[in-house]
Amino acid sequence: MSFIESIKTDMYSAMKSGDKEKAGTLRTLLSKLKDRQINTRQELTDNDCINVIKTLVKQRKEAAKMYEDAKRPKLAEKEKIELAILETYLPKMMTEQETRTLIENVINETGAEGISDIGKVMPIVMQRGEGKVDGKNANIILRELLE
Repeated sequence: MSFIESIKTDMYSAMKSGDKEKAGTLRTLLSKLKDRQINTRQELTDNDCINVIKTLVKQRKEAAKMYEDAKRPKLAEKEKIELAILETYLPKMMTEQETRTLIENVINETGAEGISDIGKVMPIVMQRGEGKVDGKNANIILRELLE
């Protein structure tokens, strides 16, 4: 079963069980996936689907923070619920220690010595992480190791 088909199945079961938040979130996700498919004019790979989900997750995190800053707890909570639903479709992220080990290996391979080498290390880290590395955390660890 493809990634999109499993999301459709989950959406239909959420609709049948009356889980409006989950059904609405998955409906939005499916529309974003179809938009991407139409724009690229080809079938989406699992990696493409994960990238779309990551974008939606990032948007939900930013919106929740903005709502909290604006003292709108109900809206922030709604974003957090959607965030939790979307995160279930992402692969398990690497731990901080696993990320640190990966970065150290790449630094040793590339011979990076200072902050100016971030541009040659970071793409390799993200590629080897195969979508399981949080770019923000990786950047923080990389800066810490290169300073």
